[in-house]
Amino acid sequence: MKPTNSPLHPDFKLGVLGGGQLGKMLALAAGNWHLPLYVLDSDKDFPAARVTPFFTEGNFKDYNDVYQFGKRLDVLTIEIEHVNTEALHQLEKEGLTIHPSPGKLDIIKDKGAQKLFYQEKRIPTAPFQLFEDEQAVRLAIEKKAITFPFVQKTRTAGYDGRGVSVIRDANSLGDLLPGACLIEAQVEIDKELAVIVARNADGETRAFPAVEMEFNPEANLVEFLFCPAAITPELEAAAEKLAIQVAVDYDIYGLLAVELFLDKKGQLLVNEVAPRPHNSGHHTIDSCYTSQFEQHLRAVLNFPLGSTRMKAPSVMVNLLGAEGHTGPAVYQGMEDCLAIEGVHIHLYGKAITKPFRKMGHVTIVDESLEKAKDKARKVKALLKIVSG
Repeated sequence: MKPTNSPLHPDFKLGVLGGGQLGKMLALAAGNWHLPLYVLDSDKDFPAARVTPFFTEGNFKDYNDVYQFGKRLDVLTIEIEHVNTEALHQLEKEGLTIHPSPGKLDIIKDKGAQKLFYQEKRIPTAPFQLFEDEQAVRLAIEKKAITFPFVQKTRTAGYDGRGVSVIRDANSLGDLLPGACLIEAQVEIDKELAVIVARNADGETRAFPAVEMEFNPEANLVEFLFCPAAITPELEAAAEKLAIQVAVDYDIYGLLAVELFLDKKGQLLVNEVAPRPHNSGHHTIDSCYTSQFEQHLRAVLNFPLGSTRMKAPSVMVNLLGAEGHTGPAVYQGMEDCLAIEGVHIHLYGKAITKPFRKMGHVTIVDESLEKAKDKARKVKALLKIVSG
């Protein structure tokens, strides 16, 4: 008989903090192994609750809710960084296996601490300064310590495009965000890339092929994602090497999504990381031998990591709520999109749509990236999420 702490034992309990779309897709991947996934989030109407019966209503930012949830588990992971790490530190002291470890999570969920980490480890990143609040930023501008244009990022709670403001000139100062923040020199960006790295406790690492991201300029959210990225094999190898270096330096077990800038001089710079499945890896469900969600499970359970090879080129389209629409979600153009070969639609099941809210994604696979791009543009034009 297997020991009770083996993931193959029927009494084994794997938990995740967060029950949004990432929790849903983790639960779907776990279902292939008939592995129950225990989820903590605030509402049973959230996406993950539809696919796992082991859903607990609670606040993942609350010490007691996280502590009580974790006490009954064998392994705990996350689908969002902004959780109560104080409870995680206590659970870790009591012997619970937690990936990513709460100490690393404390660094990653603070963008200022992230930048200091890269500085300490000599990881290339954009020049930056840290400030207590927006008033300190204004004072630094007056003293010529900051020059336009620059990017302001709140140190905590930024997510899905929130917590970032581009300040182009003095007329944009009304867009400064309140609270502790970091200021980055605006990078002359050629491409925005991402590499997702998996690492298990045995030290095995695997990197998915680099992807190229195209952002919605209004929402600062990824609108299209292209795989493979349009970069040279040498840059691909350099991006993979850098991403693995970051994961090893953090000593992360699980997934680490490493977002990169490729500047006009051909230099790779680490923008920020996420220690979990990530929007830049959704295409792997349909286009790679192992999805990022299965890979995260393999890594946190210390199973052998799966192949990260592509089956086919792919484009991922984020399905965002239409502007001017807030209310019960209605999907227009589904039938037309489903009639296109190679189109895979993933709806997250969020009952209410809002402007630019992530409501799902579509992955288009084809024998060539250009053909996939053409189909992706059709999908983008056809599939709309409006309020009913």
